[in-house]
Amino acid sequence: MRAAVVNAFGGGFDIEDIDIAEPIGREVLVDVKASGLCHSDLHFAVNDFGMAPPMVLGHEVSGIVAAVGPEVTEFTVGDHVVGSLVQFCGACLECLSGRTVSCLRPEATLRADGAAPRLSRRGEPILAAMGTAGFAEQALIHENQLVRIDPAVPFPEASVLGCGTITGAGAVLNAAGVRAGETVAVIGLGGVGLNVVSGARLVGAARIIGIDLNDEKLELARAFGATDGINAGEGDVVARVRELTGGGVDHAFEVIGRKETAEQAIAMLRVGGTASLIGIHGAGGKIEFDANGLLREQKKVNGVYMGSSNIKRDIPFYASLFLQGRLNLSDLIASEIAIDEINEAYDALGSGKTARTVITRF
Repeated sequence: MRAAVVNAFGGGFDIEDIDIAEPIGREVLVDVKASGLCHSDLHFAVNDFGMAPPMVLGHEVSGIVAAVGPEVTEFTVGDHVVGSLVQFCGACLECLSGRTVSCLRPEATLRADGAAPRLSRRGEPILAAMGTAGFAEQALIHENQLVRIDPAVPFPEASVLGCGTITGAGAVLNAAGVRAGETVAVIGLGGVGLNVVSGARLVGAARIIGIDLNDEKLELARAFGATDGINAGEGDVVARVRELTGGGVDHAFEVIGRKETAEQAIAMLRVGGTASLIGIHGAGGKIEFDANGLLREQKKVNGVYMGSSNIKRDIPFYASLFLQGRLNLSDLIASEIAIDEINEAYDALGSGKTARTVITRF
């Protein structure tokens, strides 16, 4: 099958023919119909976060079940599914408490040491990164990382449910617990940030301030529910937020993963506000804040991973909201491309001018 392989950190994606194994145990073979280009995959392709090349990335996956392993109970051939990088065993204390995103044994979704690899090239193993490896014609994924969805959801929109939507909207609904009438600021209006905006609208936030360097994204954010937009390149962002809200926001979401913007998120909070940090920082990234000011102003800093989501519950929920016309997914899709165009698409994503590009042709 054709796949985009990372052979060296910073070396881009090489389109190659590789081999994929037959499903065993609880594995599901998926014919990939759409695979979203999340910025996180670019981080992993350039920096060493513990996953070593050669590897196939891609974790926003949607497609059709082509085959199932002998122990699979949840899926049958022909099901429409969404994949997610959230790996969980289903049996540890965290999983049994419903906090699958905090699973203590995520490796249970992988093949045992010594088993034949899921992906290979001329007999040599290739890492199926995050258990999804969606930048390929097919993906072999543990059933715990898959969710069945209504076939009425188009594949490009379905793909973003697996990361962009659960991370962004989930940060609002699950992690931060934003309430109706509260004020929200969102720093970074890419695919995840726009889903934060959507989540804030869903819960009835009184004011939703989008912050970005790109005026086109600021305008796009209004289609998702933003009430105000601030160009971060034009003046003091924190002062502008405080001016708009009369003292600061109840919730600030940082979706970029930079020291400066994370510190801005904390600074723009009102007394008792919460800063939710979503964006992935570079390895060893650190932020600074006034500890006494944090105490005096009763601010909270919240590290959010994958929107604190339970994918088996949340992905079908967001899919239903989309079909009801209550969740905007279609405007997230900036373009659909062939897998051969992945390097150029990531160059465009790095410019900050696009939301989500989705591979739909392999």
